[in-house]
Amino acid sequence: MGAADFETAVQRLITQVGHWEAARWNAPAAGGGSTRAEAVRTLVQRLADACADAEQRRHRPVPRLADTVLPDQLRVMADDLLAADPADDLLAVATKDVTEARDLL
Repeated sequence: MGAADFETAVQRLITQVGHWEAARWNAPAAGGGSTRAEAVRTLVQRLADACADAEQRRHRPVPRLADTVLPDQLRVMADDLLAADPADDLLAVATKDVTEARDLL
């Protein structure tokens, strides 16, 4: 898996959730245990951590904003990760994370 696969997975997720309003974000994620917003918020943090790893920086928490801003946060983190020129294995894990998050929604 490469950058194109990652970008495709991210774009599919953003297309799926980009128009959601608060009620859809607050619905339970598949498998229960969290909301759809929490599933995507967790993904955004994982991408931020992957970017930090690629840039050899420390992990920092992503600010919690309104649920309706999550697609924008996802896009920023995805773009930052790609700009960091991550190793193939790190990008493969990130692509898998995006796909798994999409499956939860």
